[in-house]
Amino acid sequence: MTAAVPRGLIIAAPRSGAGKTTVTLGLLRALARRGTVVQPFKCGPDYIDLAFHTVAARRTSYNLDGWAMSAPQLMGLVSDVAADADVAIVEGVMGLFDGAPQPGRAGRGSAADLASLLGWPVVLVLDVSGQTETAAAVALGCARFRDDVPIAGVILNRVASARHRALIEPAFASIGIGVLGALGRDAQLTLPERHLGLVQAQEITAIETHLDHLAGCISASVDLDAVLACARPMRSAAPVAQASHFGIRPPAQRVALASDAAFSFSYPHLLRHWRAEGADIVPFSPLHDEAPDPAAGAVWLPGGYPELHAGRLASAQVFLDGLRTMAARGIPIHGECGGYMVLGSGLEDAQGEGHAMAGLLALETSFAKRRLHLGYRHATLLADGSLGRKGDRVHGHEFHYATIVSEADDPLIDCRDASGHAIAERGARRGSVTGSFLHVLSGEGA
Repeated sequence: MTAAVPRGLIIAAPRSGAGKTTVTLGLLRALARRGTVVQPFKCGPDYIDLAFHTVAARRTSYNLDGWAMSAPQLMGLVSDVAADADVAIVEGVMGLFDGAPQPGRAGRGSAADLASLLGWPVVLVLDVSGQTETAAAVALGCARFRDDVPIAGVILNRVASARHRALIEPAFASIGIGVLGALGRDAQLTLPERHLGLVQAQEITAIETHLDHLAGCISASVDLDAVLACARPMRSAAPVAQASHFGIRPPAQRVALASDAAFSFSYPHLLRHWRAEGADIVPFSPLHDEAPDPAAGAVWLPGGYPELHAGRLASAQVFLDGLRTMAARGIPIHGECGGYMVLGSGLEDAQGEGHAMAGLLALETSFAKRRLHLGYRHATLLADGSLGRKGDRVHGHEFHYATIVSEADDPLIDCRDASGHAIAERGARRGSVTGSFLHVLSGEGA
């Protein structure tokens, strides 16, 4: 029996801040509430939006990153996880055509590249505050910029009044792009933010109430049937036999995974791939002073917000002693970004207060003077470890505000930016312990 070809669409915008996340979350929850099985995805490397998608749709959301993932990986993942869904909805990244300076494995990482690859149309979210007919001109420009990226319709956001909408819509009728709905200005639709983006879904106690409010606004203001009618089947492509293979093998048969508000940035597609490879993933919470499972063959500390919980982590002796005991036994331990900092000797928070960390790497970091590090990364492994074998290439993303005060261990990676230029990020390795600021999306290992 042939599996169903997933139908989908992409929610995009001409720029960041236009309301993509608000509209996407509202659509996901509104459709789920009326019984539609909707599979969410996020274009790009973002972690935080995924958690909101998952709660809204009641179904795990996955990243689709055209810069770090190959076309077979992207199409295979969509085929695997959306086969039983009525519709897939992808939230775009930045502006519709915005991507990395140089193409990656399937493109520049833009929402437009993904739309072209999958054959899914785009629904544009337009912030029309301070505009009338110009909004249609912007939409027309997006529609004509690339022939392979169809604009199926628009959702107007931040409409001031019924009169404001009436001044906007005739221009869309004249260019043949349908208006699928319009949202008014509502401060209650906005989610709280912090330095890496939205506050995490698990930290918002009223998240269900907020999502239901969003869904109510979308249901009242957007033609849901018209949105669903925009969806198209995924374009057929090359064989995707290696669909779920992302080039990063599980570091052990049993992996202890730090998982709580301080360590929440795990990519669902990699965990899914590890499970498909037969790995048993055992979560534990450092914030609740839990040690990693001593029977695990590897420990993985993902990124998150350790800087917001540094004092609590410094006093979590059961957790820290558990890490040290496993390191002494030669168990592979890897930290990504926040996890990397916790494996170091010390972390200085934004107030300038120092906190002792695990001390398994000679790394000291500080948030007292924040400096943004952001962008896609290619890296070649300089030694065997949790990420693969020496010489393997991995592809990922760096996004943090930490400053390295001191480091003294052997480097883990030779790291390049999207344009291929060498950058300072080198990671660290000492015995079986490794770490870097790189959030790995895929690799080219065996």
